[in-house]
Amino acid sequence: MRSDEVVDCHVLVIGSGGAGVRAAIEADQYGDTVLVSKTIVGKGGCTTMAEGGYNAVLKELDSCEGHYEDTLRGGAYLNDPGLVRVLVDEAPDRMADLIRWGAVFDVDDCACVAQRPFGGQRFPRTCYAGDRTGHEMMTTLTERMADTEVETYQEVSIISLLEYEGRVSGAMGLDRNGEVMLFRSDSTVIATGGGTRVYDISTNSSSGTGDGYALGYRAGAEVIDMEQIQFHPTGAVYPYDARGRLVTEAVRGEGGLLKNKLGERFMTRYDPERMELSTRDVVSRSIATEILDGRGTEHGGVYLDVTHLPASQIESRLPVMLEQFLKFGVDIRVEPMEVAPTAHHIMGGLRIRPDCSTTLKGLFACGEVSGGVHGANRLGGNALAETQVFGKRAGETAGKAAVHGRSHDPAQVEGERNRLGKYFTGTSDPAAVWRQLKLSMWEGAGIFRTLPALQQTRSVIQHLQSLQLRAMTAENLVECCTVRNMLTTASLIVDSALLRPESRGAHVRKDIAQDWTMETSPFGHTFISRGCRGIGKVSR
Repeated sequence: MRSDEVVDCHVLVIGSGGAGVRAAIEADQYGDTVLVSKTIVGKGGCTTMAEGGYNAVLKELDSCEGHYEDTLRGGAYLNDPGLVRVLVDEAPDRMADLIRWGAVFDVDDCACVAQRPFGGQRFPRTCYAGDRTGHEMMTTLTERMADTEVETYQEVSIISLLEYEGRVSGAMGLDRNGEVMLFRSDSTVIATGGGTRVYDISTNSSSGTGDGYALGYRAGAEVIDMEQIQFHPTGAVYPYDARGRLVTEAVRGEGGLLKNKLGERFMTRYDPERMELSTRDVVSRSIATEILDGRGTEHGGVYLDVTHLPASQIESRLPVMLEQFLKFGVDIRVEPMEVAPTAHHIMGGLRIRPDCSTTLKGLFACGEVSGGVHGANRLGGNALAETQVFGKRAGETAGKAAVHGRSHDPAQVEGERNRLGKYFTGTSDPAAVWRQLKLSMWEGAGIFRTLPALQQTRSVIQHLQSLQLRAMTAENLVECCTVRNMLTTASLIVDSALLRPESRGAHVRKDIAQDWTMETSPFGHTFISRGCRGIGKVSR
């Protein structure tokens, strides 16, 4: 067997978004920590792209109990209550960390952190830095991490978790040249973000390929609620290359109005009380229904209008949106945007406990790759808070874990190397497989679902998984491994959707009639691991 580069550490963190960097900062206090990123730290992932804000209870008139109740209601009561309690109770302290480390958030007239209203919340508790909130957070976090002893490896893609003596003992990766690297650790944290790039239209960056779900599942971890895919209500619909690009919820939070081609504020038909600030699942379905019923715009969307707002407000509160649409030839100060739903966030993921431990010894998870916090629908502003609350917890728990003999199973590594070798004799173009996958997922596992469509999508995925992907050079191995992960993640989504015989939150089955509400549903989490799968039952 060829000699590989071996890196030993106490804590290995996989992923360089908000959750991963926060975990690494925390873990560094307990021992040597290594962070591995498939992109450039601070440049890839979704946190740096996040525009809207960070939910935290900061005002006397607000309460953690209110935040807790809003999150459960928004999540169709599929959330893990213990995880929600951790989120709402600790989000203010993690916000204080960011400010102490130099993050610059907008402030109100009293020089306190400003907060805007977001959908599904009874109080304006979303903190923001214009519409560049995630970018501000990542800048602060990476600067903070630079002052630690954390060692970073960039443009290295993890392709498998290492297992030794019944526990996760690190990971195997490929560098940009296709060379194998082994990372051996006492504890491993997965913070790889989401995976909605398995859909044709997505807000995710190019790194949102579902690697963490696939890595954890193949290693034996349990995933829950993978059917719960959030379609953000407002993604750009033109030009073609801009399809799906996020139009932040902050636009609606600042007073943006949704209208169909007839000029009607159509949300009066779907949620007359909350209107544009209803939860994301409701707004997405409402927009999709307007389009399907023939009341959409010429580009297949609806209008999002802020022309009634003062130009100064748009320029100061929504500068990224203004700049983005000006590049498209649209001045949002004087003409409306055209938007439609786009795949945005996976609410499900690796099952975790409040300390971020998974069902595998030695493996921890935080951020979007974990499941249970958001239930069946995520409130805007809760994801950025989640990265900090559970990033800190994962890093702390992993850092405090016992030291084990840092080793690996040579047979496992040899098996992975043999699998990589087969890509050189493959016959299927990974880019073509990905195109077929994302089109099938959009058609059959999108906003509205039926049993026949889900079964057809599963058949397509199984066919694509049977193909042998082709790598022309060693540098193409990463692409093959990424598409393999996407196929695994897509199969988990579809199989979970087939397990849930109801409409709940973001999962809508048009072919099922039910006589229960989200509060009285007899069903709990869907769960899938290598050894079992099913759906929990709730006794009422």
